[in-house]
Amino acid sequence: MATRLQIAVPDFVDLDARELRLLLGATLYNQGRFSLGQGAEMAGLSKRAFMESLGRCGISAFTHSPEDLARDLANA
Repeated sequence: MATRLQIAVPDFVDLDARELRLLLGATLYNQGRFSLGQGAEMAGLSKRAFMESLGRCGISAFTHSPEDLARDLANA
């Protein structure tokens, strides 16, 4: 089950919903709270596109432990 959340972002921030979902998915992935697949789903992207987007967010897709990578593969 998913929880819906409504956030008011000030106009001067210049963020759309798509970019906000990407930033949230990337941040949770970076914190180890999301697998790569879960981050991609949050962002509405394929895993490949999400991995490419991580680099643009300054996050490496390959900094996690072998256990984390195994969990990502299991969730693939």
